[in-house]
Amino acid sequence: MVILQMSKGEPSSKFIKVRCPKCKNEQIIFGKTASVVKCLVCEKVLAEPTGGKTRVKARVLEVLE
Repeated sequence: MVILQMSKGEPSSKFIKVRCPKCKNEQIIFGKTASVVKCLVCEKVLAEPTGGKTRVKARVLEVLE
């Protein structure tokens, strides 16, 4: 009898801390967004979905683990 073991790897998705280029607001976004992410203060687009990883249109300050 063969027993298959599933390895518990680390998730490939991360949270990203970004800074809005327009108003300098910092906010945390998900690394694989399914919808457009806008700044909570000025509503400038910070990230767009691509079907996989997010296309970030702001300065990345930190990748959170």
